[in-house]
Amino acid sequence: MELINEESESELLQAQTHVWNHIFYFINSMTLKCAVQLGIPDVIQKHGKPMTLSELVSALPIHPSKTHYVHRLMRILDNPWSMRPFLLFVLDPVLTKRHYCLSTWFRNDDRNAFSVAHENTFWEYAGQDPRINNLFNDAMASDSILVSKLVVRKCKGIFDGVNFLVDVGGGLGTMAKGIGEAFPHMDYTVFDLPYVVFVGGRTNWWWL
Repeated sequence: MELINEESESELLQAQTHVWNHIFYFINSMTLKCAVQLGIPDVIQKHGKPMTLSELVSALPIHPSKTHYVHRLMRILDNPWSMRPFLLFVLDPVLTKRHYCLSTWFRNDDRNAFSVAHENTFWEYAGQDPRINNLFNDAMASDSILVSKLVVRKCKGIFDGVNFLVDVGGGLGTMAKGIGEAFPHMDYTVFDLPYVVFVGGRTNWWWL
C-alpha cells in the first residue's frame, strides 16, 4: 500500500511540475520580447564579429544595476528572417488582453475574446487605432517575406501562363511583391480594407 502511495505521490508531483511549466511558459515569450525591445539582436548584428558579454552590456541601453542579468537573455538569438514585428504584435497588451477574457467569452455570445476585451472586433479596433494597424501590417509583412520565397520556389509552376494576380487581404502587398519579383510580367491587384497603408511605386500594380 505504501508503494502505491509513493507512486501516486510521484505521479502527482510530475503532474504538478507539468502544470507549473504551462503556467510560467509565457515567460519565454516575454523574455524574447524584452530582448528584442532592448535591441540585442541588432547590436550583435551591427558588431559584425563575435561579441563578449561585457561588450554587449556596454552597448545596451540598460541601467548599470541590471548588467548581471543580461546573460539570462542570451539564449534568445536573432535569425535571418526577423520575427521581431510578429513578436511585438502578438505580445502587445492590446492583443494579450483577450486571454484574460476567455472565461467571460465562454459564458456569453460574443464572437471572440477580443470583442469581449475591447467591445469591438479586431478589424474595427485596428481601423480606429493606427498603432495597432501598423503593428498588424508589419507582422503580416514579416511573415510573408519568407512564405513568398517558399511559394515561388516550391510552387513556381502554378504561375505559368498567369498574367494577372489578385491578393485578397494583401495588406501592404508583401506577398504580391515577393511573387512579383519572380514574375515581373504579371499585373497585380492588392485588395484590402480602406485604412491599410498604401505602398505603391509599381506601374503594373493596383490597390483597392
